Amino acid sequence: MELFTTAEAAAYLRLKERKIYEMVADGTVPCTKVTGRWLFPKAALDHWLSSSVSRPAGMTRRDAAPIVGGSHDPLLEWALRESGSGLATLAVGSEAGLERFLAGETLAAAIHLHALEDPGADANVAAVKARGDLQDAVMIGFCRREQGLLLAPGNPLKLGSIEEVFAKRARLALRPKGAGAQLLLLALLHRAKILLSQLVTVSPICPTGPDTAQAIRAGRADVGIATRAVADAAGLDFVSIAWEPFDLVMRQRDYFHAPLQALVNFLRAGEFAARAKEMGGYDLIDTGSVRFVN
Repeated sequence: MELFTTAEAAAYLRLKERKIYEMVADGTVPCTKVTGRWLFPKAALDHWLSSSVSRPAGMTRRDAAPIVGGSHDPLLEWALRESGSGLATLAVGSEAGLERFLAGETLAAAIHLHALEDPGADANVAAVKARGDLQDAVMIGFCRREQGLLLAPGNPLKLGSIEEVFAKRARLALRPKGAGAQLLLLALLHRAKILLSQLVTVSPICPTGPDTAQAIRAGRADVGIATRAVADAAGLDFVSIAWEPFDLVMRQRDYFHAPLQALVNFLRAGEFAARAKEMGGYDLIDTGSVRFVN
């Protein structure tokens, strides 16, 4: 994700820096604050500009592609297909999926984010709430998922925590930067006061949970982070770490259109609940509910 400083954002928008600070104070420009500095995602600025363009009568915005981008999930893939929604999925990770959604490239984003400090924080709600360019967003609960360590059958290294992964020099499969599982890994390391550089990691990076499972089955890695559903499907051992909310972010105007309505209605069907139980590691207590709305 490309980020601008205040000076760079001012130059990009052809405004004075003082005007940028005024817009930040008014909450009228997309930005985020990191370690005391204001940063401006280029993709969000581009979307903000395009959504603010005055268009002649009859000229409409380009429709987003019928895609749910973001985190990979086998139950989501199945639901998109079986619901008749006509929606495809694009597994690029939670943060990248949110950025593509903000840029107008996809109809919705599937996210599971994690806070560094507080394991009990609802990072999905916090992230959507903090975005100045998501005033018309609605976040629908898809499920809660069980995340944990994927291990070879029998757990030969007897790994039960990230501390033991570090202590036993286990080979760890990584996920892409910004992927929810990678954010969870970074949060676990932060709380354990372990640096990512201190771990033994393998390459190439695994784009999805099933790729992580394949790396372990092939003997290229000893451990990785993914969901119980992925572990069970691959016949791997699993050590639970956390239950996390897995949500769909969309525009309010799109929520009421046929593709997303077909998906949301299907989430309430008995067929969906049966499939979730069969796959394992899913809790449907928030499924289909509005978890946040701007």
